[in-house]
Amino acid sequence: MSPVLTGRRKPAAPAAPQTPAVQEAEAEQEAGRVGGWSTGAQANSTALLRWLVWSLIALGPLLGALAYLSVPTTSAAPAPKAAPSAPAASGGQGAAGFASLFVAAYLSAGRGDEPKLATYYPPASNLQLDGVSGQRRGEQLTVVRLRQTDTSVWSVTVAARVTGAAPSATPSTQPGASPSPAAATDAVRYFQVPVATAPGAGGATAYTALALPAEVAAPERAKTPELVYGAMHPALPTDPRTQAVTSFLTAYLTKAGAELDRYLAPGTRLTAPSPAPYSGIAVDQFAAEGETGGELVVSVPGDGTTLRLLVTLRATGHDGVRLPLTYALTLKARASRWEIASLDGAPALTTPTPAPAASGAPGSAATPTS
Repeated sequence: MSPVLTGRRKPAAPAAPQTPAVQEAEAEQEAGRVGGWSTGAQANSTALLRWLVWSLIALGPLLGALAYLSVPTTSAAPAPKAAPSAPAASGGQGAAGFASLFVAAYLSAGRGDEPKLATYYPPASNLQLDGVSGQRRGEQLTVVRLRQTDTSVWSVTVAARVTGAAPSATPSTQPGASPSPAAATDAVRYFQVPVATAPGAGGATAYTALALPAEVAAPERAKTPELVYGAMHPALPTDPRTQAVTSFLTAYLTKAGAELDRYLAPGTRLTAPSPAPYSGIAVDQFAAEGETGGELVVSVPGDGTTLRLLVTLRATGHDGVRLPLTYALTLKARASRWEIASLDGAPALTTPTPAPAASGAPGSAATPTS
């Protein structure tokens, strides 16, 4: 007989009791799920972090090399601090002009002119001047010395021909000689003026005198330097050099440059005075470079040879008055004749001979003595 099947389910067998270790593991998993972070996700994050660290370690040398190459080879030097600059040359020129005006006002000042001098030297308003205003005058005022004594101070020496002054008993160079009235009333005198500069409005320079003018001696005359030319000797008509300079200077001074180019060396360009200032010239003497005596010269050296000359002449004006003139010229030989290579700005000086080294000087070998 077959068994009868019913709809009732057979009760499940009771679960086997769990060990404490299994219970602890299930509790940790449950805690992880409750906190919102499962154990599997935590493991994935740990692996990702581990790969990131290893990637940074692997890329470290490459990043270091890039950082080293990106640094400039030379660092920019710091901008130097702007040092206080001395007054420019224009400051000295302005001080020279200011001093000239001050000396002119000073020489012509008299009673009542104190405010005029105070324009240049403010303490002058407290002065009491003597004499009649305008009785003396300073003419032909010229700055003969300009030197900077401080960062903003210039010492200016002004020469002035003082006219209208009463004769004074000035010492004479000859014992017993009386002073010359003409010399006393028309003498060149020298006045030294200290001028201070300061920044003015609109970027201009302001000036003021630090004292009244001080009368000083004339500047010392310099010793004439030695020139490269020999002794002066007559310009002989048969000398090719005389012919060259006479033809050139005649065209230069009497013909306003007409036909001037025919006397010039190739590449030389000169402009003659215009209108022509003279009606005629006569070359009197010249001195040639390296020539010691007045030997007769009738020939021209080879092409390309140069020679410096110092020429003296007399030029006759349109009024008939003859005026002495001196020219420094450089000649150049070409095709058996002399041509003008340049009209020099000044006579040429000899090159100074170096002084012998003194015995015992630093760097010199000492000679043993017995």
